[in-house]
Amino acid sequence: MASLSDVQITIPKDTQAPEKEYFDYSQMAQWLRAAVLGATDGLVSVVSLMMGVGAVIYGIAVMIFTGFAGLVAGACTMAIGEFVYVHSQLDIEVARMKRNKRNEKHVEESEKEQLSNLFQAALAPALAFLLGALVPLLATVFIREHKMSLIVVNADVTFSLVVFGSVGAVLGKTPAVKPCARLLIGGWIIMAITFGLTKLTASHGL
Repeated sequence: MASLSDVQITIPKDTQAPEKEYFDYSQMAQWLRAAVLGATDGLVSVVSLMMGVGAVIYGIAVMIFTGFAGLVAGACTMAIGEFVYVHSQLDIEVARMKRNKRNEKHVEESEKEQLSNLFQAALAPALAFLLGALVPLLATVFIREHKMSLIVVNADVTFSLVVFGSVGAVLGKTPAVKPCARLLIGGWIIMAITFGLTKLTASHGL
């Protein structure tokens, strides 16, 4: 007579618990990095342009138009640059697959799938840049006094840099102090250099 320990219970495959689907966090990190970099780039580059022009030309309208031009040019540059970069990566991957003499149908399906992601890759940094660039522009639109606009823009950008750093840290599950400090100090340095060099150039009549 067999004991209970000798009895083997076989669980049908249909009733076994399904394995958890693997989630690629590295892909999410790449999108997060592109979004944070795009927003930060839009914020810092546009406000630096506005600060540089505001250092030598006393007029709110001029600062706003300068910022708007920087917003449009920067967003388009981010979109086109990312599109070209991702497309180049796709060309390399497709060429490698063809060299390895893989199934032509598999190559075509992979190429179509990646092509659909090219426009997403181009749109994401452009929108992020646009949102970042709107921060100093919106802060300036409602202010008429030149010096006050510079103060408000600086305060607004400082707050936004801290927010961007914090959001990136929270989504990436990392401590927030260092990313915020890096963004804040880097943004201040860029604005100071742009403002200072523009002021210096204007003072020497160049």
